[in-house]
Amino acid sequence: MRKSRTVGYLLCFVLIFGVLGGLAVDSVALAAKESSNGPFLLPPNQEEEKPEFEAKIELSSPFPTLKAKSGNEFTFEVEFNYIGEEDRTFDLTVDTPQNWISLMKPRYEETQISAIRLKEFQTVPEKLQLIVVPLPWDLPEPGEYTVTLTATSGEITGSIDLKAIVTALYKLELYTETGRLNTKATAGEENHVAFKLRNSGSATIDKVTLSSSKPEGWTITFNPEKVENLEADFAQDLDVVIEPPDKAIAGDYAITLKADSKEIRDDLELRVTVLTPTIWGWVGIGIVLLVIAGLAILFRQLGRR
Repeated sequence: MRKSRTVGYLLCFVLIFGVLGGLAVDSVALAAKESSNGPFLLPPNQEEEKPEFEAKIELSSPFPTLKAKSGNEFTFEVEFNYIGEEDRTFDLTVDTPQNWISLMKPRYEETQISAIRLKEFQTVPEKLQLIVVPLPWDLPEPGEYTVTLTATSGEITGSIDLKAIVTALYKLELYTETGRLNTKATAGEENHVAFKLRNSGSATIDKVTLSSSKPEGWTITFNPEKVENLEADFAQDLDVVIEPPDKAIAGDYAITLKADSKEIRDDLELRVTVLTPTIWGWVGIGIVLLVIAGLAILFRQLGRR
């Protein structure tokens, strides 16, 4: 009997220790699992160093190359992409060809700017506009011209090269030396009028022919009759001879002088006041005097009767 009780007590102790052992094992396993999922802490002298971050700014344009005639302006759109951990103000500078001017402004605004404030990790939502144009009195020759935009803030800098392709501008002007658009001419005689033909463009104009539109019976000649080469910003002197016919009636007439080339043309309308020759004036005066004398004689004879 005593032996059976002893065996029973032993079994109870075994069961109790088994349950307690299982709980202890589960706690250790759970702690190990949490330890593996959690951060691994190093001793204070072995903490992981933070990687270095290099701030930068990038400039881009959807249309970095534009083409226009000489004298026209070029409008580039530029986008700023800033990667940095703090807000910065960037100074804007533009390197243009000689005798060109530039301005930087927001789209849809007329305010000129020279700097831009960018927030951390920001791409400007609205593209800025860079406008460059040559000075009006110094037209650039056809070719490619480079414009460089640079943004700088301390040690951070970025730039972009933009290309302006200039094409030839052809401009021809025919005008009188006096600037007047009217002149006088005597019927039946050669009347000389001084004209100028100017190339106001940026490229040479070749083979300019001169002609006219005039009333029937008129003669208009040019000296020279043709200009083989007219360089840019150069004026050719012209002697235009206008000869109305002998029987032209005194009054105002319109003629058109024309300058034509393959590239460009220009017309000038001129009003010509035709005068009768001096001899015919004296003849007219003589006729009037004869009529007056005849009337005087007639009245005298009638008075005697």
